[in-house]
Amino acid sequence: MKGTYLGEFEEIVLLAVAIRTGDSYGATIVNEIEQQMGRTVSLGSVHTALHRLQEKGLVKSEFGGVTGERGGRSKRLYVVTALGRRSLEEIRQIRNQMWDTIPKIAWS
Repeated sequence: MKGTYLGEFEEIVLLAVAIRTGDSYGATIVNEIEQQMGRTVSLGSVHTALHRLQEKGLVKSEFGGVTGERGGRSKRLYVVTALGRRSLEEIRQIRNQMWDTIPKIAWS
């Protein structure tokens, strides 16, 4: 992940996109984050994070089919790219490594 910084919220959004593979658009990402974390997030903040993630090459998007429930508009569906997956794996590895190095005395 050298050269690409991910903030906490970007990481959470990227994880939600990965979880919702095949059905990952703004509203489902918001719902996934709220369900997983028990915290309220706005659709606008998710769209902003998705835009940044796309600029960094960590997600890509395409338009899905037109639906009547959306007044004939199509959904923008997101998927994690290979770079996004590697970034998530590196973040997980770094976090696990840091957790593993906390001295037991620190929890006393």
